[in-house]
Amino acid sequence: MADHVDRILEQWHIQRPDIDASPMAVIGRLSRLSLLVDGELRRTFALHDLDRPSFDVLATLRRSNSEHSLTPAELMRSSMVTSGAITQRLDRLEARGLVSRAPSPTDGRGVVVTLTEAGLALIDKALPDHVATEHRLLAALSTEERDALAGTLRTLLESLGDNRPT
Repeated sequence: MADHVDRILEQWHIQRPDIDASPMAVIGRLSRLSLLVDGELRRTFALHDLDRPSFDVLATLRRSNSEHSLTPAELMRSSMVTSGAITQRLDRLEARGLVSRAPSPTDGRGVVVTLTEAGLALIDKALPDHVATEHRLLAALSTEERDALAGTLRTLLESLGDNRPT
């Protein structure tokens, strides 16, 4: 069954047969998939009054260690939040009572960010819904297909330089 991307490729084949537009089969579908996935995840996050960056910060703190604490630099490296956004994100989360910042006990100039009880409760409530949404989004794929796709995407990401340690 032909999809939107197949129709685009056919049009390019007719209009510009001299150009190999086959990469559009992958990139076009990845782009469309990204939009669909982002929309579904946004809806799930909204159920918990969160957005993706806030969820990522809370989830990173939750999974990092038993104290649920990291420095802002560690948080930035371990989450999907850029350095420019981390301070603003932490300000918002702190204002909502979901994280606290305190002086580092080991570095007089540093700060440690910690999940509050409210932040821990919220991420523990949101995480199962998030994972359920991801399961639903991937339901058309078998376990083997998901594993193969994950491996292929990892290879592609690494080839493009996305091999930063977590």
